[in-house]
Amino acid sequence: MELLKQRILKSGHVSSDNVLKVDSFLNHQLDIALLSEIGKEFHRIFASDNITKILTVEASGIAIASMAGMYFNVPVVFAKKNQSKNIEGDVFSSSVQSFTHGRKYDIIVSKKFLSPDDRILILDDFLARGNAMLGLIDIVEQSGAKLCGAGIVIEKGFQDGADLLKKKNVNLHSLAIIKSMENGKLVFG
Repeated sequence: MELLKQRILKSGHVSSDNVLKVDSFLNHQLDIALLSEIGKEFHRIFASDNITKILTVEASGIAIASMAGMYFNVPVVFAKKNQSKNIEGDVFSSSVQSFTHGRKYDIIVSKKFLSPDDRILILDDFLARGNAMLGLIDIVEQSGAKLCGAGIVIEKGFQDGADLLKKKNVNLHSLAIIKSMENGKLVFG
């Protein structure tokens, strides 16, 4: 997606060899017009899959999934990183190792929001090592729903996340793939 690549080049910042900061438009401050185009692009890619729900993980995936949800006209479900009083009943749960935060946590989704009748599209902002995606896939599998695909805004192609998902036969589409970020220079794949 050329619009996204240009925005990454203009506003993204490499703070180390493995951290790309896009907080000015994607995961802290949000560029709604860009997010709308991202949602439209995911709809174009997955429109024929008869998606019934979009699944993501809090917090950065919510805005992306919400915009896509408008184009698909389906509910968005997000996995929470902490049990809270407003989650009643049984939950699906999976353990995830966060690359960004450097810690392990459980993600949970109330069982009342996913069923075997659902056709799920998973969306997230970044794909690095694939741990969050594997956790979300685990939750889809626990629910008995069909995983139709996974959409990523920015994939770090130099890390192994995409390979892990392809080995699981996930229909993966990334809008921008970064081949390298060495010496602060972004190279797209």
